[in-house]
Amino acid sequence: MRLLSLPLCFSLAMKIPTKTPNFSLQNSFPCLFFFFSQYLVVPVTADFNVTPYYPIENITIDCGSPSTNALSLDGRSWFGDSNGKFSPIEPQNNKNKSLGTETISPQPSFVANVPYSTARLSYSQFTYSIPLTAGQKFIRLHFYPISYPGFDHPSIKAFFSVKAGPVTLLSNFSALLHAGGEVLLVKEFCVNINESQRLNLTFTPSPDITDSYAFINGIEVVSMPTNLYYTPESDEGVPFLGQAQGSLYTLGNNTALEMMYRVNVGGKEISPMGDTGMFRNWLADDNYLTIAKSSVLPVDNSINLNFSGIPSYSAPRDVYVTARTMGMNKTQNKNYQLTWEFPVDSGFDYFVRLHFCEFQTDITKQGDRVFEISLTNLTAETEADIIRWSGGNGIPIYQDYAVAIGTKGNQKQQNLSIALHTSPERRTLYSDAILNGLEIFKLSNNFDLTGPSFDLIGPNVHHVKQPVMQLGKKTTTVVAVVAPIFGFITVSLLLFVIFRICSNKFAHNSTPVPPSDICRRFSLREIKTATNNFDANFIIGRGGFGEVYKGFTNAGSTPVAIKRLNPGSQQGVLEFRTEIEMLSKLRHQNLVSLIGYCEDNQEMILVYDYMVHGTLRDHLYSTDNPPLQWEQRLKMCIGAAHGLHYLHRGPNHTIIHRDVKTTNILVSEKWVAKVSDFGLSKMNDLSNTHISTAVKGSIGYLDPEYYRLHKLTEKSDVYSFGVVLCEVLCARAPIDRNAEDHMQISLAEWAQHCYNNGSLDEIIDPYLQGQIKLPSLLKFGEVAISCLASEGMKRPAMSEVVYGLELALQLHESEINRNDANHVNDSSSIDYHVLFTSDSASMRVGRNISIFLPGYLSVFPHQWRIQAKQQLFPFKTSCFCCCLLFFFSQYLVVPVTTDFNVKPYSPTENYAIDCGSSGDGQSFNSCYWIGDGNGKFSPIEQQNKSSVINAISEQNFNALFHARGEVTVVKEFCVNVDQGQRFNLTFIPTPEITDSYAFINGIKVVSMPTNLYYTPESDEGVPFLG
Repeated sequence: MRLLSLPLCFSLAMKIPTKTPNFSLQNSFPCLFFFFSQYLVVPVTADFNVTPYYPIENITIDCGSPSTNALSLDGRSWFGDSNGKFSPIEPQNNKNKSLGTETISPQPSFVANVPYSTARLSYSQFTYSIPLTAGQKFIRLHFYPISYPGFDHPSIKAFFSVKAGPVTLLSNFSALLHAGGEVLLVKEFCVNINESQRLNLTFTPSPDITDSYAFINGIEVVSMPTNLYYTPESDEGVPFLGQAQGSLYTLGNNTALEMMYRVNVGGKEISPMGDTGMFRNWLADDNYLTIAKSSVLPVDNSINLNFSGIPSYSAPRDVYVTARTMGMNKTQNKNYQLTWEFPVDSGFDYFVRLHFCEFQTDITKQGDRVFEISLTNLTAETEADIIRWSGGNGIPIYQDYAVAIGTKGNQKQQNLSIALHTSPERRTLYSDAILNGLEIFKLSNNFDLTGPSFDLIGPNVHHVKQPVMQLGKKTTTVVAVVAPIFGFITVSLLLFVIFRICSNKFAHNSTPVPPSDICRRFSLREIKTATNNFDANFIIGRGGFGEVYKGFTNAGSTPVAIKRLNPGSQQGVLEFRTEIEMLSKLRHQNLVSLIGYCEDNQEMILVYDYMVHGTLRDHLYSTDNPPLQWEQRLKMCIGAAHGLHYLHRGPNHTIIHRDVKTTNILVSEKWVAKVSDFGLSKMNDLSNTHISTAVKGSIGYLDPEYYRLHKLTEKSDVYSFGVVLCEVLCARAPIDRNAEDHMQISLAEWAQHCYNNGSLDEIIDPYLQGQIKLPSLLKFGEVAISCLASEGMKRPAMSEVVYGLELALQLHESEINRNDANHVNDSSSIDYHVLFTSDSASMRVGRNISIFLPGYLSVFPHQWRIQAKQQLFPFKTSCFCCCLLFFFSQYLVVPVTTDFNVKPYSPTENYAIDCGSSGDGQSFNSCYWIGDGNGKFSPIEQQNKSSVINAISEQNFNALFHARGEVTVVKEFCVNVDQGQRFNLTFIPTPEITDSYAFINGIKVVSMPTNLYYTPESDEGVPFLG
């Protein structure tokens, strides 16, 4: 006897209309009471030597607002700049007066009204003149870079400079580009105000851009304790690393500081209201940590801190009671460093403050924990001993350093790294290291703090996250999680097996050519002969690297492309050697082959196979070449995708290209697409989830998540390739600054907008109108838009992209063949087959279909019909079974534990059917799914055939109501199957509804242990209550 359990899984995304309720002071008291009860609770501690700080000035200006007193979420009053007290000063003869305006309503719920609901904007210079007492001050500038009525989109015209007296804070600055994908941006600076001096903040639109304008949403000026960061007159300065031994750096009052990073290491983000009276924001360290291995996050909220070494306002208490340590594994700690990396601007000096506090009970005396500290590979401390510095356990302390980040070629940014390493065992009882917090400031250079302008840089700013109410928040005393060895090994083996299976899936499609034994080194004489002494008539291209020549080697018989580094190259020596190292090891039919190189007489030259048809872009737009047919474009996209997949699937390392674009996809004589230009590529070990690195790439193609977090993964290539797909479809540049509509400036954003509105077919290349078939367009659009997902984890792998593009080609060819056969579609025919191979299965479906997938949106209606069908499962013996029907099913991951007396159950049957799929595949949890189109589990149908599609409609769809707002639905049932009986699942459209249809994404039938839920024959049953 067998028992079946049948779950039905539906995937739906419903558009729910939202309405912003009116908010007034009259009905806000319950909210305010709740807010104050949750947030303004002063923790009662027994800390010693606590000196609270109350700023002399705490000026907050709500720019563009007429309000005299507006409360922000942290309880501070913001004063509008239209009431006279803080009104900006403008030239009297200025015709273009500044304008105070409200932002476009409604605002997103996570954007605070104050100070972001209004802005001050102007096409000409304006100045805020603020009277202050003498002393050192924080200046914070708040920006909300969106479209404002009467002004162009900020990506086009909002470029400006900001000065604080004689100090240039920002130059040719774009808040939108510096925000790096975040909605809000805050720039923080520190300046000194002399006696009787006013703070003059001057905003000047960029003179290099016609009709440029400046804008500002909010300004904070907050006093800071004297010499919080500046050097006291009685002090000689802080250690200046990398200079002559004993060199010190003095931060005098004529130095301006820009806050680059302020981090609560090992702890959570601390909002401005959680600071010590100065409204500083402290970020978590996760985004900057590069090598952590089994680092531990100890916490002790019960300790009584003793602020005898530093003022208690130096940092919040939470900074000193949380930390990140290396852990106590001596063997492992010897072989790595606990490292953080922070991209900063080249050509500046930096002030770095490291916060420490030994609060773990094992560390109580000198020599217990001694470690080394390095900044940018410069030794800061060889025997860092916090107990020796502070005087005991529970006593906070900080150490200050200065370090110079010089220029390096044309690199506008470099990483400032902070690395901790254990000291030799003879010096320390515990081979460990600890850090509680850190602050990094850029120091002004001749009254100038301006770094790189708007051309493609990584974000070097503090991105604002609005405070979020947290209910029932609890903090544990100690957090130190160590995974069981058995569980670790098991999970590692599972992931390894999954990776190997997935990486081999395309072996038949993308088998690389065996690599050559060596990469040929050419002499400069050979290169000159090949290019007729670098004859200008041989030049076929130019780029940041230099000039590309067509040349001939092997006595003129072999055409080659020769790329020559010029002295002003933006690519540089590092990229030159990176490309040699990468390409000499890579051989694949869809990668440009490196024939050799020349490094002779200060010349750096690369020699490639010559690509007759140039770049892919040469055949899309701004060209005299004839346009490509849709089938040609698809095949080139598939080829390039194969090349990138080959880079991403290495057995030990993945290679991230980092500069995927249409000019880096070359076309051979036989119209084969080949990925080229590996100068920016990075190799990543499979054990690392990402690489933390300064942002590089090409504007328009750059992954916004990589730009924002500086965490490079192969999914960054996927995003760039998504932009390439949009270029191929639309035949336009990724950035069009001359676009009339600001939404059309970015091709990626415009394509997503049109796709979501169902108008993608309206923006395709006019040449393709009437040529591209709807099924192929549907699948191609799904793949392209899925690649452009804002979060990397939601983007498909390149293997999935290959699948989708190959399917788009098959759909196109099948439509052509069907039209050639003069086949007339009717209600009884199978129209076309669309598969989706990412998070969800394909489906079999009937009529009038259009579904919203999470991250993959289909917007084209289709006509289908379906009749009753059955899935048949043979069972050899009687058993209990569980049957699951998946409708856009999500994956299940079973946790590995080390429980005792565990008896795993091995089901007799474990069928997983991928409905609508003609192939087999493996899901994330290593379950092997068999397509129902291969014959073994093909449904039995009546005359009207069922059809296959991956987009479904919400209309008259039963699963929608059962989903209750969820994206997927699984319906599970348990049934018994008798000896020799077959299990028949029959799907019947509702006869009461005209043109109703049935659909299913996946079916799973799993045996269950006898009497798992059913009553054994020897048992009388369970208590029947009531």
